[in-house]
Amino acid sequence: MNPLRNNIAEMNGYVPGFQPADESAWIKLNTNENPYPPSPKVAEAIRAEVGADGGSLRKYPDAASREMRAAAAELFGVSPDWVISANGSDELLNNLIRAFAGEGEEIGYVHPSYSYYSTLAEIQGARVRTFGLTEDFELADFPERYEGKLFFLTSPNAPLGFAFSREWIAAFAKRCAGMLVVDEAYADFADGDVLDLVREHENLIVTRTFSKSYALAGMRLGLAVARPWVIAALDKIRDHYHLDRLALVAATAALRDQDYLRQTLARIRATRERFTAELRAIGYRVIDSQGNFVFASPPDRDGGRVYQALFERKILVRHFSDPLLAHGLRISIGSESDMETTLAAMREIG
Repeated sequence: MNPLRNNIAEMNGYVPGFQPADESAWIKLNTNENPYPPSPKVAEAIRAEVGADGGSLRKYPDAASREMRAAAAELFGVSPDWVISANGSDELLNNLIRAFAGEGEEIGYVHPSYSYYSTLAEIQGARVRTFGLTEDFELADFPERYEGKLFFLTSPNAPLGFAFSREWIAAFAKRCAGMLVVDEAYADFADGDVLDLVREHENLIVTRTFSKSYALAGMRLGLAVARPWVIAALDKIRDHYHLDRLALVAATAALRDQDYLRQTLARIRATRERFTAELRAIGYRVIDSQGNFVFASPPDRDGGRVYQALFERKILVRHFSDPLLAHGLRISIGSESDMETTLAAMREIG
């Protein structure tokens, strides 16, 4: 007799991008990490927090993340009770399902997008409903009124890279009877975002991560902006000390150095545009991207062939087995030298 809950026993776990043991021997373009270090102020803040003897680490961190929330609130033009911090944005996605969707109740999302939504729903015992995309990136067969408890909208979309417009999302929020979660993991690389719409739509929640634009994937940091009643609910169910002292000071320092962020974003966007143009010049079909990655299909639409050839050259990109995505590759934007080496390899592979 298996004592596990049936949904846990039967589900498949989420499989992240391949992480090689000898990481320094590879060009790693498969997990959308930032190729540049975080703001120098982050390291300064961490050193100051640790101190000469590390004595601060014997004490618990601020359970309410007050300084971090205040920094985010100031940046986004809201009061701190509209902001919650998180151990990566994945903690927020998990807790949103726990807060709003009971066992057997429905959550929805766009397919293809972040498949971890489905994993989190299965853990909760919620039902999952997905909606496909048309050729022009509209949702196919979406009802005039969606009655699910939660809908996750990844914008910019991963792995495809396109973003839904602000106007489109504003109209879409009105079609959701439940909560609309706009997952803006890549919004800093895009031409715009929808943070301001949280004030206009009570059912709208925006989540962000520090893993991409702020180059803090190793710290596991995220945040959400929503109405205070939503934030209060999420505060009830999060772990009480969910962010450690070093993560908190790192996040606060990163948020307060927007000049450095803008410089880093400009470098990545410029590399993204050059890489896209070069790929198209050798016959690849590349979706216009608003993220720190591109989704590109070789002329023969055999993404697996190119993935394997790059792997043999110790260049890691992301290939998905999903039939909707198997024709292409998701390629993170690395440094200029990483992208030049990757382009040379792709020209050689053909």
